[in-house]
Amino acid sequence: MSTVAFVGLGAMGSRMAMNLHVAGHKLRVYNRDKAKAEPFADKGIEVCDSPAAAAKGAEFVCSIVSDDIATREVMLGGKGVVDAAAPGTIILDSSTNTPAMAREAAFAARARGIFYLDAPVSGSLVQAQGKELVILVGGDKSAFDKAQPVLMAMGKMVRRIGDSGAGATLKLVNNMLSASLTAAIAEAAQMAEAAGLDRDAAMEVLAEGAAGSRLMKTKLPKMFKRDFSPQFQLELMDKDLRYFLALAQELDRPAPIASLVRSQYQAARRAQLGKLDSCAVFLQAAGEKPKS
Repeated sequence: MSTVAFVGLGAMGSRMAMNLHVAGHKLRVYNRDKAKAEPFADKGIEVCDSPAAAAKGAEFVCSIVSDDIATREVMLGGKGVVDAAAPGTIILDSSTNTPAMAREAAFAARARGIFYLDAPVSGSLVQAQGKELVILVGGDKSAFDKAQPVLMAMGKMVRRIGDSGAGATLKLVNNMLSASLTAAIAEAAQMAEAAGLDRDAAMEVLAEGAAGSRLMKTKLPKMFKRDFSPQFQLELMDKDLRYFLALAQELDRPAPIASLVRSQYQAARRAQLGKLDSCAVFLQAAGEKPKS
């Protein structure tokens, strides 16, 4: 088993890190909010005071933080991973970043003899808990092969998509589709309610129909129940749509659907719904306020 540093112990990261511990890897962790590291300290896992301290002596460094700004800080900052890690270290960054950020980090890492793989994940809390994440990887093939035991301790499917930035690109495509489908489900849910349809029957039929999907099965019940406890925060989905649209502009590709959907999530975030689940876009569309 390997020595693995883990940076970022939020809702997803804490579950991914704990799965690495259960798999037998020697874990060292860092989180800006020290309270989130307490469950790991209680298990005798080393808690470090900076990303750099966690990275020193680690064979692999996993990271999952909120955005490009946080990634630049933990990877390239004064107490970041890249300056502290030894040559040959493999970084697995599961943050949802822009492809440009992934390539920037990979370039800086390469200059120090370190391998940086953008390795964002598809899945939410349930999948993170159950080691059922799909992990999309961009970067060096030999480093990807060497990282298999670490990656497979966190996910059920691991695929190398291409060179640096490829994993980040496909993740943005994936989240654009997820956001668009969630917004469409919200519109459908409002119509079903307005027509007075039986909710249980509607959920059963729609889940098994042509539009059936994991999102249909998980988000439609939450909307009907007005349960917006976060599985994936709306403000993060809004950020991912913003990154997708920036990528579309960079690649000179039209994105009219994504632009419309992003306007809905942006309005929901500005209406103070950002900390709720992404399906709280339903509330914005319906003109409702969340229950306290």
